[in-house]
Amino acid sequence: MATVAANPAAAAAAVAAAVAVAEDREPQREELPGLDSQWRQIENGESGRERPLRAGESWFLVEKHWYKQWEAYVQGGDQDSSTFPGCINNATLFQDEINWRLKEGLVEGEDYVLLPAAAWHYLVSWYGLEHGQPPIERKVIELPNIQKVEVYPVELLLVRHNDLGRSHTVQFSHTDSIGMVLRTARERFLVEPQEDTRLWAKNSEGSLDRLYDTHITVLDAALETGQLIIMETRKKDGTWPSAQLHVMNKHMSEEDEDFKGQPGICGLTNLGNTCFMNSALQCLSNVPQLTEYFLNNCYLEELNFRNPLGMKGEIAEAYADLVKQAWSGHHRSIVPHVFKNKVGHFASQFLGYQQHDSQELLSFLLDGLHEDLNRVKKKEYVELCDAAGRPDQEVAQEAWQNHKRRNDSVIVDTFHGLFKSTLVCPDCGNVSVTFDPFCYLSVPLPISHKRVLEVFFIPMDPRRKPEQHRLVVPKKGKISDLCVALSKHTGISPERMMVADVFSHRFYKLYQLEEPLSSILDRDDIFVYEVSGRIEAIEGSREDIVVPVYLRERTPARDYNNSYYGLMLFGHPLLVSVPRDRFTWEGLYNVLMYRLSRYVSKPNSDDEDDGDEKEDDEEDKDDVPGPSTGGSLRDPEPEQAGPSSGVTNRCPFLLDNCLGTSQWPPRRRRKQLFTLQTVNSNGTSDRTTSPEEVHAQPYIAIDWEPEMKKRYYDEIEAEGYVKHDCVGYVMKKAPVRLQECIELFTTVETLEKENPWYCPSCKQHQLATKKLDLWMLPEILIIHLKRFSYTKFSREKLDTLVEFPIRDLDFSEFVIQPQNESNPELYKYDLIAVSNHYGGMRDGHCMCQAVGGACWGVIRTFPVSD
Repeated sequence: MATVAANPAAAAAAVAAAVAVAEDREPQREELPGLDSQWRQIENGESGRERPLRAGESWFLVEKHWYKQWEAYVQGGDQDSSTFPGCINNATLFQDEINWRLKEGLVEGEDYVLLPAAAWHYLVSWYGLEHGQPPIERKVIELPNIQKVEVYPVELLLVRHNDLGRSHTVQFSHTDSIGMVLRTARERFLVEPQEDTRLWAKNSEGSLDRLYDTHITVLDAALETGQLIIMETRKKDGTWPSAQLHVMNKHMSEEDEDFKGQPGICGLTNLGNTCFMNSALQCLSNVPQLTEYFLNNCYLEELNFRNPLGMKGEIAEAYADLVKQAWSGHHRSIVPHVFKNKVGHFASQFLGYQQHDSQELLSFLLDGLHEDLNRVKKKEYVELCDAAGRPDQEVAQEAWQNHKRRNDSVIVDTFHGLFKSTLVCPDCGNVSVTFDPFCYLSVPLPISHKRVLEVFFIPMDPRRKPEQHRLVVPKKGKISDLCVALSKHTGISPERMMVADVFSHRFYKLYQLEEPLSSILDRDDIFVYEVSGRIEAIEGSREDIVVPVYLRERTPARDYNNSYYGLMLFGHPLLVSVPRDRFTWEGLYNVLMYRLSRYVSKPNSDDEDDGDEKEDDEEDKDDVPGPSTGGSLRDPEPEQAGPSSGVTNRCPFLLDNCLGTSQWPPRRRRKQLFTLQTVNSNGTSDRTTSPEEVHAQPYIAIDWEPEMKKRYYDEIEAEGYVKHDCVGYVMKKAPVRLQECIELFTTVETLEKENPWYCPSCKQHQLATKKLDLWMLPEILIIHLKRFSYTKFSREKLDTLVEFPIRDLDFSEFVIQPQNESNPELYKYDLIAVSNHYGGMRDGHCMCQAVGGACWGVIRTFPVSD
């Protein structure tokens, strides 16, 4: 109920109209019935004032003095008595006779009595109403645990956003809806039917609050008498005047303000890595059914503000604003700043300006729109039932009806379809059939069983430079398959190859032949060394010993007793094959000089330091015990074995055991280019920090003095390599048809160990076989191409080309539901939009390509930036 009590002129006109209406509906003056009959009808009958209140019905105020006089008249028993009350007169209840506003502080029983509508109309028909007075009609409202007649309604000041100086004071019942307040405001301000409006309430702090839910009451909205209500009208370009403060491009030129283009042809500004969001929004904006739904304001009646799974209607309203702006025809581009903030508010993963997956954004948006527009206000519990041998048609219909009992929105009407899921127990053969709804198809791409690896081959011949090779190997192969493929290019037997992952000038990992190739990432630097032996030497074997060798340079400014803090690794490490008969410090030095001869020059005779022979003889006498440069590394003295003496059976060629020292030479008899030292796998001298490495074959470090390295080491030549002809090879990837992806999606698969199925027959979890079939397709079909391939060690984006038609994509061969022969076009789709990502795993750009027509779209997944 809304009544006017505004400025005098408008109020008088409104009251006059109300009085005229009251007089029109006032029944003709009837002949007075008997006094006893009057008393029964007014006091005790079904329409009498003693009956209980009912929420929503109308009651009327009657001035207490007039009513007492009427009581005395009917109880006196004389119809000709002088106590006849005359016309009903409520004058003492009003403040004035212009606005006819009630006096403040009136008390029931003292100032007035309340009569139900029927009793009031009886009295008016018998006695009449004082000329010019309006009836005082009030509603019964229902408050918690009580019903009462609302004598004093809420008086709201209605103003328009562009004319705050002109207001209308209107009375509303506490039970009136916000929608009624909005309708009243539209009537007062003569708003055209096609214009969009919304309400704001000014609170006690002076700020404005949106009145989102038009279905709640004035009481629930906590509106109070005297509160200012502002009605805002959407502009022709689809924006709200209040949103202008948030628009980034508010300083538009006059040309932009007067722009008139084709509705829907409108760009979205990139706010910073928001191409994923813009692309998904452009795709969705080109869905005709959904866009018309928002443009025609159908969403306003279906906003669900009380859905605990929803977002209080804010996502739906933000998307509606975006659609109205894009389809207004008044923008070349718009800034989706408000929408981006709303998405980030309800989905924290989209906060900030990192790259994201466009399909994930679309999935969130469709789910948010569905819950915000869900016509089911209170979701009932629905038990999922298995087929249990029943016909598919019956089970599918039951599943869809159950889905609609909890989920009923324009999103369900437009985008939801139905899967048939079949699970078969491998032990007992029990078959479980269920039907599940879906919003989009996430289909896999056929994956090639081959992969391309780039490796560097290091030959034993020091005259040959390292070679870069591009090898085609099986994805699920082993390291031995890589060696076999490389052997075809080099002519070197796979048995003479060792594969290593080199990182930061050291060996990150030395691979065994039986290890899987999946442990090698595409970004790894893989070196394959030609060797003539093995790292773990076997006692009694005559094979050469393979020694891992690092290159280090001393840093004098941080040299702490030759510790690793004063040594820096550089260059590429080596795997050097050393003959057993030369496995001495002296022999190892000569072998390394030979292997490094391509980029390490020998000193001239003038550079040799002959030394003082006599001095050397004296030094020999003082050497305790001192390494012998000609001593064999194979025959360690027991007292020199140290802590490794107990593991000589495992590895009898430990350098530390042979010499009692880990560094050579301890002094110089002639000029040496570098010194040798045993180190751990990290290239440091501390070999006791890792218990696993104490008993392992030590690595050798070649330590260079800066001056010697600068003089004899050619860094440019050391880094040189050649490219094999195979480097130019590019593995051709044949394009696949979209139908192949659908076929792969509907093939039988076995559940993974992490996701077993509980068999109700076996009473235990089983790795069942699972098959998905398409039972019912939606009006708009979204297809998501899964371009990510994940393994335990890596992930990659598949760049396989997928071919699909623009028109008449036929899904009839994949839908197993019995088809309607009278409608052969039922499962044929036309393309409307593609969201496509350009780039690799770490970066790229996402864009939408809109296509005319309807009714399906492709979303190609796009990676998240590290």
